[in-house]
Amino acid sequence: MTPAADILDLVSDLKATGEAFALATVVRTVSMTAAKAGAKAVIRPDGTISDGWIGGGCAKSAVLKAAREAIADGKPRLVSLQPADLLQEQGLAPGEENEGVRFASNMCPSQGSMDIFVEPMLPKPELIVCGASPVAVALTVLGRQFGYRVVVCAPKTGRETFGEIDAFVDGFDVDGGDRRQRFIVVATQGSGDLAALRAMIRLEADHIAFVGSRRKMASLRAKLGGEDVAPGRLDRVKAPAGLDLGAITPQEIALSIIAEVIQAHRQSQQAVTEQTA
Repeated sequence: MTPAADILDLVSDLKATGEAFALATVVRTVSMTAAKAGAKAVIRPDGTISDGWIGGGCAKSAVLKAAREAIADGKPRLVSLQPADLLQEQGLAPGEENEGVRFASNMCPSQGSMDIFVEPMLPKPELIVCGASPVAVALTVLGRQFGYRVVVCAPKTGRETFGEIDAFVDGFDVDGGDRRQRFIVVATQGSGDLAALRAMIRLEADHIAFVGSRRKMASLRAKLGGEDVAPGRLDRVKAPAGLDLGAITPQEIALSIIAEVIQAHRQSQQAVTEQTA
């Protein structure tokens, strides 16, 4: 069994690499249980235990299911494993949830009870901002304030325009292999619109938006339509970007866009929640 201190070192390493996982911690035990309070395990998205220990098969099935769901929708779970007769006395059934607690039946001979807290550890969602326009600059500030990993794509001469960001890409050649949630805003505003859109629509993203009028987007769509672009890629682009707040200044426009990004982010989480329910 791996000591809890070593598990926390592993947690730190996994968070540094941006991997998604869940940390299961035994927070309470009653009577005889294989694992005791403080026992921890790292659980991967496929439901396998990477390291650590939270008890035998009696607890594993319910905890692994909760971990997979927590990683999918980003919400923690509390699993209470109890003997079947004790659940019955409380009028509860295995799998039932009550006041944020999911109950499971302990069929092991020990007949002990155990509560396990399952916490999802997800990488920050990524906000890719294309361009060095005033709207782009304002977006990076708001993006970091709202907990996004902010990546700026712009000519290297524009780097000094920005304050603190997480990554800077000279041009629009972004690594498409990252598995984290990704939201893209093309805010080039006349400086590389076509090149930025061409690169961004080839990336997998939860949301992509263009800062510009519908007429301008229609013109760019016509130009890109004749290129080797997969069907439906251009249809994903929301233009103009942002919620209709009547925004005028770059800061107001950026606020309307980050609000739309947050809306798309939360809607995708809700969709996952409904799928796993």
